Amino acid sequence: MNERYQNFTIRDWQQSDRASAAGVIKTVLEEYGLPWQPELADRDVIEVEDAYLNAGGEFWVVEQDTVIVGTAAYQPIARGKNAVEIRKMYLLPEIRSKGIGKYLLLELEKAIAIRNYQEIWLETVTILKEAVKLYERNGYEPAEGVETARCDLVYFKRLH
Repeated sequence: MNERYQNFTIRDWQQSDRASAAGVIKTVLEEYGLPWQPELADRDVIEVEDAYLNAGGEFWVVEQDTVIVGTAAYQPIARGKNAVEIRKMYLLPEIRSKGIGKYLLLELEKAIAIRNYQEIWLETVTILKEAVKLYERNGYEPAEGVETARCDLVYFKRLH
């Protein structure tokens, strides 16, 4: 991935992005009063190579003026049928409401479809109201089976 959207660059994660990408996620979680869990739910951000790149997924960063301001990723999962989970889609407050979230979601869906996956799953939390609206407006349906302790919602979408 190496795309431009407005004044943002969306590109593949690199090793040198580890601390900055983790910092974005930690900042957004703390903004909403959610725990940063580098040993648990956020371990994949520390271990991007194993969790995403070596597992058949992708991890992207969003840059504005060479500063990382967002992240988005997906990884294959055992749940469902030939499925992936969208994870770590976080944007700093100053870049929200500019259409970048929807753009990222659609680009993730394109990348997932190209790899012939059939289902997309994701987990989120009710307090992330903007994210919940984004998923629901783009065809994600409520499902059961939350696996991440800090999450309380699961969504699912079948690709055609």
